[in-house]
Amino acid sequence: QVRLAESGGGLVQPGGSLRLSCAVSGYFFSIDTMGWYRQAPGNQRELVASTSSDGSKNYAKTVEGRFTISGDNTENTVTLQMNSLKPEDTAVYYCNAGGVRDRANGFRSDYWGQGTQVTVSS
Repeated sequence: QVRLAESGGGLVQPGGSLRLSCAVSGYFFSIDTMGWYRQAPGNQRELVASTSSDGSKNYAKTVEGRFTISGDNTENTVTLQMNSLKPEDTAVYYCNAGGVRDRANGFRSDYWGQGTQVTVSS
Protein backbone atom coordinates (compact mmCIF):
# COMPACT_ATOMS: atom_id res chain seq x y z
CA GLN A 1 0.00 0.00 0.00
CA VAL A 2 1.28 3.43 -0.93
CA ARG A 3 1.01 6.25 1.58
CA LEU A 4 1.68 9.95 1.31
CA ALA A 5 2.60 11.82 4.48
CA GLU A 6 2.29 15.60 4.26
CA SER A 7 3.70 18.18 6.66
CA GLY A 8 3.82 21.95 6.80
CA GLY A 9 1.05 24.40 6.16
CA GLY A 10 -0.60 26.72 8.63
CA LEU A 11 -1.41 30.40 9.02
CA VAL A 12 0.89 33.08 7.66
CA GLN A 13 0.62 36.78 6.97
CA PRO A 14 0.68 38.13 3.40
CA GLY A 15 4.24 38.29 2.14
CA GLY A 16 5.32 35.45 4.40
CA SER A 17 6.68 32.01 3.60
CA LEU A 18 5.73 28.42 4.24
CA ARG A 19 7.24 25.08 3.33
CA LEU A 20 5.26 21.95 2.52
CA SER A 21 6.80 18.49 2.53
CA CYS A 22 5.51 15.13 1.38
CA ALA A 23 7.03 11.67 1.75
CA VAL A 24 5.84 8.65 -0.21
CA SER A 25 6.20 5.19 1.29
CA GLY A 26 5.11 1.71 0.32
CA TYR A 27 5.82 -1.17 -2.02
CA PHE A 28 6.64 0.32 -5.40
CA PHE A 29 9.42 0.52 -7.99
CA SER A 30 9.31 4.12 -9.04
CA ILE A 31 7.31 7.33 -9.24
CA ASP A 32 6.89 9.25 -12.50
CA THR A 33 5.84 12.61 -11.10
CA MET A 34 5.32 14.26 -7.73
CA GLY A 35 3.51 17.49 -7.20
CA TRP A 36 1.23 19.75 -5.24
CA TYR A 37 -2.33 20.70 -6.04
CA ARG A 38 -4.64 23.03 -4.18
CA GLN A 39 -8.34 23.53 -3.76
CA ALA A 40 -9.98 26.65 -2.40
CA PRO A 41 -13.64 26.64 -1.27
CA GLY A 42 -15.94 26.66 -4.29
CA ASN A 43 -13.09 26.03 -6.71
CA GLN A 44 -11.81 22.98 -8.53
CA ARG A 45 -8.57 21.35 -7.54
CA GLU A 46 -5.73 22.87 -9.54
CA LEU A 47 -2.09 22.09 -10.16
CA VAL A 48 0.35 24.28 -8.26
CA ALA A 49 3.64 22.67 -9.22
CA SER A 50 5.02 19.31 -10.23
CA THR A 51 8.37 17.65 -10.77
CA SER A 52 9.11 14.60 -12.89
CA SER A 53 11.63 11.81 -12.55
CA ASP A 54 13.60 13.33 -15.43
CA GLY A 55 14.03 16.55 -13.43
CA SER A 56 11.58 18.68 -15.37
CA LYS A 57 9.36 21.04 -13.39
CA ASN A 58 6.03 22.67 -14.08
CA TYR A 59 4.40 25.62 -12.30
CA ALA A 60 1.03 27.30 -12.41
CA LYS A 61 1.41 30.81 -13.79
CA THR A 62 -0.05 32.25 -10.59
CA VAL A 63 2.85 30.92 -8.51
CA GLU A 64 5.79 31.21 -10.92
CA GLY A 65 8.63 33.15 -9.34
CA ARG A 66 7.22 32.73 -5.83
CA PHE A 67 7.03 28.96 -5.30
CA THR A 68 9.81 26.41 -5.78
CA ILE A 69 9.30 22.67 -5.99
CA SER A 70 12.04 20.15 -5.38
CA GLY A 71 11.94 16.38 -5.46
CA ASP A 72 14.23 13.62 -4.27
CA ASN A 73 13.85 10.45 -6.34
CA THR A 74 15.96 8.46 -3.88
CA GLU A 75 14.05 9.42 -0.76
CA ASN A 76 10.70 9.73 -2.60
CA THR A 77 10.02 13.13 -1.13
CA VAL A 78 8.84 16.43 -2.57
CA THR A 79 8.87 19.87 -1.02
CA LEU A 80 7.18 23.10 -1.98
CA GLN A 81 8.78 26.32 -0.79
CA MET A 82 6.21 29.08 -0.91
CA ASN A 83 7.40 32.68 -0.67
CA SER A 84 5.64 36.02 -1.02
CA LEU A 85 2.36 34.38 -0.13
CA LYS A 86 -0.87 36.13 -1.03
CA PRO A 87 -4.38 35.78 0.39
CA GLU A 88 -5.42 34.12 -2.87
CA ASP A 89 -2.99 31.30 -2.12
CA THR A 90 -5.29 30.23 0.71
CA ALA A 91 -6.44 26.67 0.05
CA VAL A 92 -6.07 23.07 1.05
CA TYR A 93 -2.87 21.78 -0.54
CA TYR A 94 -2.67 18.15 -1.65
CA CYS A 95 0.42 16.12 -2.41
CA ASN A 96 0.19 13.90 -5.48
CA ALA A 97 2.33 10.99 -6.61
CA GLY A 98 1.68 10.09 -10.23
CA GLY A 99 2.61 6.96 -12.14
CA VAL A 100 3.60 4.99 -9.06
CA ARG A 101 4.70 1.60 -10.36
CA ASP A 102 3.57 -1.29 -8.19
CA ARG A 103 6.27 -3.87 -7.36
CA ALA A 104 3.78 -6.74 -7.39
CA ASN A 105 2.22 -6.25 -10.83
CA GLY A 106 4.03 -3.35 -12.49
CA PHE A 107 0.83 -1.32 -12.85
CA ARG A 108 1.01 2.44 -12.48
CA SER A 109 -1.40 4.36 -10.27
CA ASP A 110 -1.84 7.85 -8.85
CA TYR A 111 -2.08 8.61 -5.14
CA TRP A 112 -3.10 11.61 -3.05
CA GLY A 113 -2.29 12.89 0.39
CA GLN A 114 -5.02 13.94 2.81
CA GLY A 115 -4.33 17.63 2.34
CA THR A 116 -2.94 20.40 4.51
CA GLN A 117 -4.50 23.81 5.06
CA VAL A 118 -2.62 26.94 4.06
CA THR A 119 -4.18 30.22 5.16
CA VAL A 120 -2.72 33.58 4.19
CA SER A 121 -4.30 36.35 6.21
CA SER A 122 -3.41 39.38 8.26
